[in-house]
Amino acid sequence: MRILLTGATGVVGTELGDLLRTSGHTLVPVARRPADDVLSWRIGEQPPPAELAGHWDVIVHAAASTRWTLSRPEAEAANIDPLRAVLALADRDTHLVQVSTAYVGGTRNPEDLRGAEFEGYRNGYEWSKARCEEVARTEHPGPVTVVRPPLVVGRSTDGRIARFSGPYTIFQALVSGLAAVVVGAPDGHAEISPVDRVAEVIAAAALAEPPAAPRTEVLAAGASCLRLSALVDVVRETVNEYRAAHGVAPVEPPPLVPVERWERFFLPLADRYLSPFQAQAVKLLAMFQSYTSMTEPFVPTHRVDDPGAALATAVRHWAEAKPRLALARPQPWTLLAGRS
Repeated sequence: MRILLTGATGVVGTELGDLLRTSGHTLVPVARRPADDVLSWRIGEQPPPAELAGHWDVIVHAAASTRWTLSRPEAEAANIDPLRAVLALADRDTHLVQVSTAYVGGTRNPEDLRGAEFEGYRNGYEWSKARCEEVARTEHPGPVTVVRPPLVVGRSTDGRIARFSGPYTIFQALVSGLAAVVVGAPDGHAEISPVDRVAEVIAAAALAEPPAAPRTEVLAAGASCLRLSALVDVVRETVNEYRAAHGVAPVEPPPLVPVERWERFFLPLADRYLSPFQAQAVKLLAMFQSYTSMTEPFVPTHRVDDPGAALATAVRHWAEAKPRLALARPQPWTLLAGRS
């Protein structure tokens, strides 16, 4: 088979490319920036390179901007327009494997939603992924498989990952003291998956017989997923093991504050008394609230086994790769007197 992989240098694309190269099929990886054996294509902004002409048996579309701060126009330009550009390379015999996110499904708390701007989704990234699923199913004449992974961490074997992003922000915030509190439901479901498991599910979908009707695969731990309090404990305890081995004092557990209490009582004080840097940190960490406060777990078609062990392995690798961050002395928050 001839397989096109977009987003080949991203977190998922890097792992997926390594896996598909061993499949015995012809893989053509593309990304916005050139790299070894990766073709450069700014999808949606440039015409496709001449090397991409001809029939594709499978297109795995993993390219995306995952920023949660995207406006609606930015999300369209970053994620929806590139999908349509990729679909222009496909025909009715091309199996499209669209990489989405588990968070387009499941339950959402009313206080998390952004109203008319994102049609009930939490942010522009999530909205654009839902829209991409619709475009894939309605505008592609051939077979479609949608794969929905949750938040992604490093490999289950050694914790390695192409880029420290997404949930790794929480690791750094807990160690540095930026996360003076963790906002969310202590019993809220927090779904994560190691990147090698995500790549495994996507590769299996790409190499399988194309479905007769659009198919959706959901990767999650389901009822076995971590709760927010357990996620924080795993991160802190793993970091503290590393700190103890280097003679550094442990990170103290931050208080867990429910979203409603934070927004009603604490946030007005924070807006009034925190420094601009601290206030920006609050806004950044607030983006994780809805992802760690789900009242119901996802229903998986592919299960993530032992997410706690996977998270600990990811944290351990992060600490070894970023020792200055992992061993930093937490800076306690101080209120700015006189701010109004």
